[in-house]
Amino acid sequence: MNAPSVGTDAGLLAPTWADTPAAAEVTDEAWLQAMLDAEVALARAQYAVGRTPAAAVAAIASAARADQLDPVALARAARATANPVVALVTAFTELVAAKDPAAAEYVHRGSTSQDILDSAAMLVARRVLGLIATDLERVRAALAALADTHRHTVLAGRTLAQHAVPTTLGLKAAGWLQLVADALARVRAVASTLPAQLGGAAGTLAAYGEYAVLDGRKDEGGTELLRPFARALGLAEPVIPWHTARTPVADLGAVLQLVTGALGKFALDVQTLSRTEIGEVSEPAAAGRGASSAMPQKRNPVLATLIVSAARQVPAQALVLAQCMLAEDERPAGAWHAEWQPLREALRLAGGAAHTAVELTEGLVVHPERMLANLELTGGAVVAERLTVALAPALGKARAKTLMTAATAEAADTGRPLAEVLSEHPELSARFTPARLAELLDPAGYTGAADALVDRALRGYGAVDVTPDSGDLGLTPHQEGTR
Repeated sequence: MNAPSVGTDAGLLAPTWADTPAAAEVTDEAWLQAMLDAEVALARAQYAVGRTPAAAVAAIASAARADQLDPVALARAARATANPVVALVTAFTELVAAKDPAAAEYVHRGSTSQDILDSAAMLVARRVLGLIATDLERVRAALAALADTHRHTVLAGRTLAQHAVPTTLGLKAAGWLQLVADALARVRAVASTLPAQLGGAAGTLAAYGEYAVLDGRKDEGGTELLRPFARALGLAEPVIPWHTARTPVADLGAVLQLVTGALGKFALDVQTLSRTEIGEVSEPAAAGRGASSAMPQKRNPVLATLIVSAARQVPAQALVLAQCMLAEDERPAGAWHAEWQPLREALRLAGGAAHTAVELTEGLVVHPERMLANLELTGGAVVAERLTVALAPALGKARAKTLMTAATAEAADTGRPLAEVLSEHPELSARFTPARLAELLDPAGYTGAADALVDRALRGYGAVDVTPDSGDLGLTPHQEGTR
């Protein structure tokens, strides 16, 4: 019976990552190349300690090309061993033998499947995290510019979906900036600590040492290979093998969830603010973008939608990776195997979201006139809190709140402006002139410390040169931005 044909996974049902740089770094071919890179690094590490001839290393390195292997055939063969490395080593050894039969003896020497696949996973992850970091840097810069430019652009702050008090788009953008900057810092931190994996069959490095004895050299236990192997890969040197200490993989899940969560919060706000009845921002226009198959008038917020889609999926992938920390013995039957696809999906979703966010942040269109119009929808009630505070010294806080609650309710029921209702109230007309009442009801006059908070955010993340205030405590960026 012929094997079923294998289709294409090009992202037809995953437009968030389709045709983005991150997607190219996690293809089957990319994973194969990373595993071959790990095999080459192993040969180079063993050469560094005098155990592999230079000619063998050269032959292994020259044969380590993914385009010489058939990923479909390897995938089918992997079903027999529950991992792709066994079939890969067989096929790769044949390629090396065709170049240099003697060099074939040094392929995968002393290693085990997990050494190769885990090290390859860290290589793939590091490459994708590099792309994500580059995109997040651009997103951070765009949000900093948005915060600075719109520090005085007033709009309605909303809590529980209702108008609350006025805020500024600059402060809103500063909140987005803080999330993205924190995510970028964590991406860089995790990327710099991704470790190589080298442990042999059960994490003892025994076979590596045994080959040293076979070669007539001193058995150093295999630990001497850890540093040159990690350096050959450009990864961190592990303290000990981490076959069942899966913190590196769980860390990746956590940071990718943080990235998509930070970007998802921003994208969700864009979706809300771009609603037809709100219309305070809109996505950058492009031919065909946001089109509907049925409604010609639609221009859907598709960039934000792609990002939100990723933010809703990655936590599930991260949960699988976290659960795989429960790894029994020296290699679990299933937990290790369950990591590979969720890690790949989380990497490409986060990478796609970050790449999409660059275009959204750099091209976001702001509509200040709609923000002002929306502020007027409640007839001044958006600053009712300010009137309550202003009345408290004369009436007491409780009485002032009761009065303002009744006044705003009357304004809402009758459709009259709040200023008109308040001007007819004897307790208010005796205390505030019409001019003072108009001043108190101006939303632009009740944005609190929004401007100063924008400065703190920009200074905290090094976005602009802002003179520190007298209370500067020299905190870290995250602390400074949230102090």
